[in-house]
Order: sequence, then C-alpha cells, then structure tokens
Amino acid sequence: MTRVGILLALLSAILFGACTPFAKLLLGSVDPWMMAGLLYLGAGLGLAVIHGSRRALRLPALEAPLRRADMPWLALVIVTGGLLGPLLLMFGLAQTDAATASLLLNLEGLATMGIAWVVFRENVDGRLLTGAFAILTGAALLSWPGQASFQWGAILIAGACLCWGIDNNLTRKLSSADPVQIAMIKGLVAGTINLVIAAANGIALPSLGIDLAAGVIGLLGYGVSLALFILALRHLGTARTGAYFSLAPFVGAMLAVLMLHEPLSITLVVAGCLMAVGLWLHLSERHDHEHVHEALEHEHRHSHDEHHQHEHGPDTPPGEPHTHWHRHLPLVHRHPHYPDLHHRHDHAH
Repeated sequence: MTRVGILLALLSAILFGACTPFAKLLLGSVDPWMMAGLLYLGAGLGLAVIHGSRRALRLPALEAPLRRADMPWLALVIVTGGLLGPLLLMFGLAQTDAATASLLLNLEGLATMGIAWVVFRENVDGRLLTGAFAILTGAALLSWPGQASFQWGAILIAGACLCWGIDNNLTRKLSSADPVQIAMIKGLVAGTINLVIAAANGIALPSLGIDLAAGVIGLLGYGVSLALFILALRHLGTARTGAYFSLAPFVGAMLAVLMLHEPLSITLVVAGCLMAVGLWLHLSERHDHEHVHEALEHEHRHSHDEHHQHEHGPDTPPGEPHTHWHRHLPLVHRHPHYPDLHHRHDHAH
C-alpha cells in the first residue's frame, strides 16, 4: 500500500505541475483573479459530473461520505487552499516566468512538511530534513534577483505555497472520506466565490474558448490532482505526501522550457539539481520500527489486511474493498510504514 500511495502522490504532482505553464499561457488574456475562479470552478464542475454519474448509475459506494463533524475542517481547507492559495499563485505567476514559478512551487512541499512536523508532530527524520534544505536552497536561488530584495512575484508564490501547506495538513483530517466529494465541494465553493469577487470588481468573463480551456486545466491540475493527493495522504501521511509532491515543479519547469521557449539558465539548472537531490532523499527513505496501535474507531475504504481484522454486522457491504464504520483493537508489531491513517503514533526522541 505504500507503493500505491507513492504512485498516487507522484501522479497528483505531475497533473498539478503541468497546470502551471498551461495557466501561464492563458494569463495574457485573463485577469489573475478570474483565472483562479475559472480553474477551481472547472475542477468542481468536472468532478460534479463524475460524482453525479456514479450516483445515477447506482454504483456501490466504496468511499466514506463526509460527515457533519468534517464541515469545519472542510471550510478551512476551502479558505486556505481554494481561495487564498490560487489567488496568490495567479498574481505571482503574472509577474514571474513559468519555469521559475514552477520550481518555486517546491516550497509547498516544505511548508506541508514543516507544519506536519512542528504543529501536528508527524515524524520527520534527518534524511527528510536534509532533502528539505536542498529544496529550500534551490527555491531561494530562483527567488533572489541579485539585489537586496526578493521579487514580489516570488514572494506571492511563496505565500501561495504556505496556504497550500496549511491546506494539505488540514485535508489530512478529511482523508478517510470520499476524495472526489471533497475536491468537488472545494472547487465549486472556491471557484464560485472567486468569480463573484472578480465580477464585483468589474472583471468580465473571457471568451467561451478560454473559459473551457481554463476549466479543463482546472479539472486535471486541481480537481483530479487533489483527489489523488487525498488518497495518497491515507497511505503516506502529510509530510511524506508533500515530499513526493515536490515532483510537480520539475514537471512545470520542463514544460515551460519546451512549450514557452523560456531560457534554460544556469540558475535554473543548479536550482533544479538541488531540488532533485532533495526529492531523491525523500524517495529513498525507509521507516521501520516496532510500534503500538491504540484502539481506534473510524470509517474509510479498506480491505482485510493485517490492520483490518474486525467483525462484520448484517449491514456490512459485501465484497472488498468496502467502507463501513469499524473498530481496531490494540496491536503491537513491526514493519515498514509511513504515518498513514493507522500509523499516527508518537516517536521517542
């Protein structure tokens, strides 16, 4: 399941990373505020079609639905990741070339890992910290213009990364629920609010062709990418998922050079090498020790592996995987693991 989580995180990163240069192509004719709204609304509407199709076809529910207790966390996720993050990115992208902006988005992984480690006490070892330092050094090279101040575009993009770092850690609270439903609601609410604010400021909608293009970019780069990211959170925890997600800026920078013919500068190459070293350190980590599972009750999609040996009632859905409320008994064992849904234990220091 760890390999599944890694694959999900990398696919999420590829989709999000490709979104940046394509959005840059449209920003010449679209206001940044309007673009942020179109991207998220496209994600929300596209996922709403997928979600509605599942219900119309009466496909069995394999994911746990959102509950009332999830709503405060979802609201915070929408504000930080759906409103503030994309807005800061679009304004920053308007002042920064796409390749540099793409690599600066590595800061999202650092913000995600830092918050997970400091605030939520998720285990982060020296290998991950060394990789984080390499990524941060590369990002600093990209944002430093050779003068006594940083570029405003880079600062705005860094602010977007901080918002998404907060968003990713809050989304962990929701990761056991249906990822399509979470991403759909986030896209619909955040996209609608951004479009209303843009319209209130006198910003007109662009042409239908641009609207559709932004919607498709948003569906893949924000909607599908977010759903995959949420699934990865289940298997890897927040810090590791954020680390694997660091592939996104490399994808964006590569596409920017190929698509937009942006220069392949020495700074870009050095920064990319530093970030590649950081990513390799993250990918090659192994975490293995004896650990304790406390008694736990929750609901999520699962199969009956060594962590899911529980009784079933008459209302339990047939077949596997399935979703239902279940109870974990205390368990002590040892195996390689990441801080997923079932491994959020303390570590001795």
